[in-house]
Amino acid sequence: LVQELQRFNGLLDRIRSTCRNLIKAIAGQVVMSDELEKMGQAMFFGRVPEIWKQKSYPSLKPLAGYYTDFLERIAFLQKWFSTDMPAVYWLSGFFFTQAFLTGVMQNFARKYTVPIDQVIYEFEVMREATYAEAPKDGAYINGLFFDCARWDMDSYVLADPLPKVLFSAAPIIWLKPKQDDGKKPDDVYNCPVYKTSDRRGVLATTGHSSNFVMWMDIPTDKEQEVWI
Repeated sequence: LVQELQRFNGLLDRIRSTCRNLIKAIAGQVVMSDELEKMGQAMFFGRVPEIWKQKSYPSLKPLAGYYTDFLERIAFLQKWFSTDMPAVYWLSGFFFTQAFLTGVMQNFARKYTVPIDQVIYEFEVMREATYAEAPKDGAYINGLFFDCARWDMDSYVLADPLPKVLFSAAPIIWLKPKQDDGKKPDDVYNCPVYKTSDRRGVLATTGHSSNFVMWMDIPTDKEQEVWI
């Protein structure tokens, strides 16, 4: 939580200071720098200014959607800070998702005195839309979407999308840490999870897109190749 607050406070400070400077520049109180001019042009055309992106989480939304999403993320963290840890975590609302995922593993490793490099995740798609209490181990997450697929609650497997529906919301998923026993689950699709639909940029250390988060095993009654 502290790391998330630090990152969001940095972005919030950048937005606040640049907006104030832009207002002053328009009023003629300060010099209109090239950076402020580009910011004003971006806002005029409904785009997120580049100066904000330098401090921002990955996002492909236009300015209006970005601003609404930003306020929702702040509200999520504020509620967490003011009350208690949520029963269900909004995974896509995190600034640095990998830190949260590692933190859940670390809690499990400490609790059961297991080496963290031997801890992996199991995934269980939940049937309820909301949960009042967190699980004993791991974490409930939401905020994910299937691209060109959907979750069929009746057959309880990954299914073809409905006509003219490209994205569909995923149900709440339980991240269940466990000690790696070497067993691979059957009848699942090893689904990649990304922060955005943008696949540009490749990390030299992993070969994955810089938007890549993790692999998630999703139950399916079809072959892997169907979903690739």
